[in-house]
Amino acid sequence: MHYIKVVFGVLLGVFVYGFLDYTLPSKNTVRITNTYNRLTYISPSNSIFYASDDTGTVENAQGQRDIRFIETVRPNEKVFVYRNEDTGWIWPPYFKYDSANLHAEATNLRSTSADPQWVSITAYGWRLPWLSVYPNAISIDTVAGPNDHPRNWGAVIASALLLLLLLLFWRMWAQFRQRTIDPTVARVDQAWDDASASADAARDRVVSEASDAKGRMSGWMDTWRGKPRK
Repeated sequence: MHYIKVVFGVLLGVFVYGFLDYTLPSKNTVRITNTYNRLTYISPSNSIFYASDDTGTVENAQGQRDIRFIETVRPNEKVFVYRNEDTGWIWPPYFKYDSANLHAEATNLRSTSADPQWVSITAYGWRLPWLSVYPNAISIDTVAGPNDHPRNWGAVIASALLLLLLLLFWRMWAQFRQRTIDPTVARVDQAWDDASASADAARDRVVSEASDAKGRMSGWMDTWRGKPRK
């Protein structure tokens, strides 16, 4: 049972970490090199990472969707690609409806290595090349240089709120356990102890009565054998 609890706790921790890592916003300082639209095939294996139909997205008969992309280069010269889709009212709750404006802004901020324009892109999600999954860009802000990394206040505030909710839930659970579960368990234990004591008393009484009956029967048999009754 101990190992089951440990495995369950580890799996729960991994799930919560992955959920928060995907959902919370991240900021990366990059240089935009290109913006474009591309017909992208949305398969059942990666459709959960793309916008849903209620955001106004349209797919053709082949399951392809016209998606905006933003190609970037990080200060370490590694390339990174973002998608640019509206989120609508689905999870995560970024309520993004300005992907067209963001695309125009990203296009205006394109630059070359000879004359770089560094920007900070706020996005959520993961980059999984083997599943053709891209993080979704939320906003773009210009920065002074490649070493400028604005503080990610969105993630800080969201994490603080989640921590407060967790503490509130823990406090409510502790009070519920103290007021409801613990007294109920104590009553059940007491009832079990009382039942066990009653059962022991009844068993002792039955054993005593059986012993007395056996003694009387033995005495009665002795009278038939001519032995004086004790």
